[in-house]
Amino acid sequence: MTLPPDPGALTPGQARALFRGGLRTPTAGWCAGWAQANLIAVPKDQAYDVLLFAQRNPKPCPVLDVTEPGEPTARIFRGDLRTDLPGYVVYENGVPVAETADAAEHWRPDLVAFLIGCSFTFEGALREAGVPVRHVDQGVNVPMYRTDRTCRRAGGLGGPLVVSMRPVPADRVADAVRITARYPAVHGAPVHVGDPGALGIADLDRPDFGDPVEVRVDEIPVFWACGVTPQAAVMHSRPEFAIGHAPGHMAITDARDSAYLVP
Repeated sequence: MTLPPDPGALTPGQARALFRGGLRTPTAGWCAGWAQANLIAVPKDQAYDVLLFAQRNPKPCPVLDVTEPGEPTARIFRGDLRTDLPGYVVYENGVPVAETADAAEHWRPDLVAFLIGCSFTFEGALREAGVPVRHVDQGVNVPMYRTDRTCRRAGGLGGPLVVSMRPVPADRVADAVRITARYPAVHGAPVHVGDPGALGIADLDRPDFGDPVEVRVDEIPVFWACGVTPQAAVMHSRPEFAIGHAPGHMAITDARDSAYLVP
């Protein structure tokens, strides 16, 4: 299936129909004005640990919505969480056992799904202000990295902070911080600006998830907390079962970006 000529002009419903039909693609720049979300779904008996992990680590894990056990829809997502994302990762005992565009055959009646805020939601505001978003410009997935910062543990769940990176011209870093700080429900202001080594990142050209992007001479790498952090915790802590979105392949919700903008 080919990409639509203007993914940004699609409605969430139109985009979800394409994903349900088998289109697999990163979603940065899709459905302009509509918020995107990370997905982590776990059995009901593990859901409290995820909720507590999110409460203790709100920067990478801002919860936007939670489903009832087995329910494939959410208040902010009127599609089907089993089929309407462009990619999923299925975990057993912390090990990825399947990467698929359709998670229906893996979905269990006891699964509780969490929708976690995504930094793609504030990228439109960055671009409107003239701050470049390099992975969108290059047509690749956003680079994401495991850091050496450890999240607060919650029950059986713990692991490293994951961050996404966007190169920002040095004279626009303050603008990027100011703009994104107004979206606390989708990670908010950066967690680090500058030297990736301070986060334990050895090589920007080798992200743990996503694709590398060009960092120009006049640019500074800026790092935001990332909603892939719960999946890194699953891989670290090895719970019995979980389903997450494929990193960068988000749930496009029926909530507006502006719903998460703080005046």
